Amino acid sequence: MQTREIDQVEDLLAYADPENPLAWLRRGDGIIAVGSGVVATLRIPAGTDGLRSAAIAAAWQDFARDAEIEDPIGLPGSGLVAFGALTFDERSAADSVLCVPSLVIGRHRGRTWLTSIRTSDGEPAAPATREYGPHWAGTVGPGAQSPQGYQDSVRQALARIADGALSKVVLARDLTGSIPAGSDLRRLVRALSTGYPDTWAFAVDGLIGASPETLVTVQQRTVTARVLAGTIGRGADADADTEASAHLASSTKDLDEHEYAVQSVLASLRPHTRALAASEQPFLLKLPNLFHLATDVEGELAEGGSSLDLVGALHPTAAVAGTPTPAAIAAIRELEPFDRGRYAGPVGWVDAAGNGEWAIALRCAQFTAADDDIAVTAYAGAGIVAGSDPESELLETRVKFRPLVDALA
Repeated sequence: MQTREIDQVEDLLAYADPENPLAWLRRGDGIIAVGSGVVATLRIPAGTDGLRSAAIAAAWQDFARDAEIEDPIGLPGSGLVAFGALTFDERSAADSVLCVPSLVIGRHRGRTWLTSIRTSDGEPAAPATREYGPHWAGTVGPGAQSPQGYQDSVRQALARIADGALSKVVLARDLTGSIPAGSDLRRLVRALSTGYPDTWAFAVDGLIGASPETLVTVQQRTVTARVLAGTIGRGADADADTEASAHLASSTKDLDEHEYAVQSVLASLRPHTRALAASEQPFLLKLPNLFHLATDVEGELAEGGSSLDLVGALHPTAAVAGTPTPAAIAAIRELEPFDRGRYAGPVGWVDAAGNGEWAIALRCAQFTAADDDIAVTAYAGAGIVAGSDPESELLETRVKFRPLVDALA
């Protein structure tokens, strides 16, 4: 495996596979798999003994252990890397997966590199761009969970919260549809990446989205995480925007929801880190379509750990599951009439040293090739706590669907 610096590349996505891109982008930087060449695909199916995150971490460790790595660049995403997407629920019928591409182009703070990964001797293929396919459009509509059904599920969740069974549960709903067969999916990745540059735009094994929520990042043993919980839509003008942000910042319901999420992350990270700290008060994260309450966490990775170990420890967070987690997962299984698959699961990349960047797969859809078209299933959820209003929570999911729905159109 060899990494070398190359001339600057303006459009990383031009090198990706149009039908099945592997991509991880933020503010124009990131890594892209060149074409469709894959050295290995590590899949962990349902029914695996123990946690699938632990199984995939062990499989990656075995794969990377004997690799001969030549990486003079030493930047995030250089060297031997795999793109990953893990399921939300251990019982999901979907696979958790790590994809190891044969060629990767990356860019970080003005430097660009090419990594060739191969399992035998021989010259690596030369990277080549692929012309973008024609523009396409797709629409989605109510899936297994109708708007009314969602509100009914919220009411059932509120009854459980009132009974003391749990403090918070995150309930999602789905939209389904299709796009034409042969559509160039890089166009969707590019629309999300340029429209929402402060999010992680990702494409892994047909899962495409733009997540604002970092699960965990490890670089040179420094661990960082950002917790998002508590949401409100942006206003139509400056005055309405100010009013919305002030409402969120003073909302007892949203502040309580956020604190549950922060404490969940801290408790999960402490056994794996040293000098762990979080900001005392949340700040407002402003995105093009909404505001989030956000808290940053930072620490030092304990010896022998990796980003995949932290993924296993953190997931599922209170921000996408609830509190207490076992009761929230049980409620989600009963109140959502679908399998989330990889929605709200970890998505990102890992390198041979255990460094990596992982987000929670939000604002996303799963694309699956069918006979005559490509099936699309999109997801969005909202955190339900005491005082939640079913209609308001439904509206929150509509706001969260907007980035993907707009990009599809």
